Amino acid sequence: MDTPPVVASSSEERTWAMLCHLSTLCIYVFPLGHLLAPFLIWQIKKHDLPGIEPHAKEALNFQFSICLYGLVSCVLIFAVIGIPLLMILGIFNLVCIILAAVKANNGEPWRYPLCIRFLK
Repeated sequence: MDTPPVVASSSEERTWAMLCHLSTLCIYVFPLGHLLAPFLIWQIKKHDLPGIEPHAKEALNFQFSICLYGLVSCVLIFAVIGIPLLMILGIFNLVCIILAAVKANNGEPWRYPLCIRFLK
């Protein structure tokens, strides 16, 4: 089993870790924002704040997983079950992002449920 992300030590590190998770909400502003925003935060802050990397990877892994689940749900629209699955998936995504952001801001580790680890 994977170990959770390291606990962020400084206030600045905890804030940026929280922003890594909240930045995935950028999908509501522009396409692929849920992937680009945490990636950019990770790349910009990785040398200054090494505790950012596990949070950014976790956020990206979850968003990749959500994309995959969304594609499967879109295919299942033809079987009528896809529309409720997409609605549940959207609510699940939002709730998990908020929980992860709160945990990161408190300096606690967080692992998203049902997350496929694409980035190690």
